Amino acid sequence: MPFLSLRSPPPGSSDCTLSDVDTLGHLRRLITARWGVLIGMVLLTIATQYLLAIPLPIWPLLAVLGVASVFNALLHFRLRHAEGASQWELLSQLLFDTGILSALVFLTGGATNPLVSLLLPPVAIAALTLPPRCVAAVTAIAIAAYTLLMAYYLPLPLPDAHRAASLHLTGMWLTFAASSAMIAWFVVRMTQLIRARDAELAAAREQGLRDERVMAMGTLAAGAAHELGTPLATMALLAGEIATTPDLPEEVSEDLALLRQQIGVCKEIITGLSRRAGAERLENVAHLPADQWLEQIRQHWHAARPQTASRLHRLGEGEAPALLADPRLEQALLNLLNNAANASRDTVDIEIDWNGQTLTLAIIDHGPGFPPAILAQAGRQAFPAHAGGSGIGLLLTDSAIAQLGGRLQLGNLPGGGARAAILLPLTTSAA
Repeated sequence: MPFLSLRSPPPGSSDCTLSDVDTLGHLRRLITARWGVLIGMVLLTIATQYLLAIPLPIWPLLAVLGVASVFNALLHFRLRHAEGASQWELLSQLLFDTGILSALVFLTGGATNPLVSLLLPPVAIAALTLPPRCVAAVTAIAIAAYTLLMAYYLPLPLPDAHRAASLHLTGMWLTFAASSAMIAWFVVRMTQLIRARDAELAAAREQGLRDERVMAMGTLAAGAAHELGTPLATMALLAGEIATTPDLPEEVSEDLALLRQQIGVCKEIITGLSRRAGAERLENVAHLPADQWLEQIRQHWHAARPQTASRLHRLGEGEAPALLADPRLEQALLNLLNNAANASRDTVDIEIDWNGQTLTLAIIDHGPGFPPAILAQAGRQAFPAHAGGSGIGLLLTDSAIAQLGGRLQLGNLPGGGARAAILLPLTTSAA
């Protein structure tokens, strides 16, 4: 992510030419700070010449500032659409700043000019953004420039010693204020970027841990599905033999038919595990209108839970958008439907809504609602196993939706009950 970190070079490396998008961010901030310094220098030069009546070589000074301004403008336009920059380029810019400041101080009294302290900010910026060898180069050149300015400079003709001392103290204060403001602004900005990057890394690390747990669960599920195939086949065979028994009571025949249907649903689920994990999920998945796909999922769910009633509410206007019938989304929706059915014996309400950007699939039950712990932690950790299930449904659902570019939204209704909504960007759901 552009200019959101202060990334150091690889261990053991001191190369100043590594290309980096973070360096591009540092360069852009340096350009902004340089504009402020150049404007301040122009105003200070004019004020010193005409308000303080201090004789200055004003045209050479303005020429140096003009060259710096043109150079900064060219760099600004070059970096407008750039995607990266090298640390060598940042190093060269800091050395350019050191040279410009040295030229200005040379024309205005050398080391006797309090503005000579402005050689420090480039060193501080280098220390924050560049590898050690580059920092050493900027520091050495700044020290060398200060040393030369002690011997070589154009003196300012100030015959009044008392006024010269007063102006010197004022200049020292101005230099200290300007240097402090620049360094503080740059350090605060860098600190904010470091904190933002740390937060992103922590979130990525947490997501990685959740993905590891989900993958481990998927591996265990695949193994369990393979092992369950044989006993399910045996159960189906025995149920078929029992169904052929003559004089079977009618109520037993009905229960047996339901048992055979449920065995068939289990076999279909197990068979679908390998299909969903393969290339078919990515290459041969159909695009369906979202409301049509949702109705198919609802009927499939009723086949597994015939005792539960549901209502489908179509809230969007116009034709429903096309939806990529990804098995991960199907499983996430089935998890939410099962949770809603477990929470309440009343009818489960299913809502589908869409606008120009988002497709919303909401499951509403009329039970006691989500406990505060689930609202605070759902999707980030599994809950203890309970009578209604293993406690990992929301974790798996949140992970699947996140992989599809969407998010899971949980909440309690004012009149009682809970609402779990899947929000998907239409660009993803229709891709």
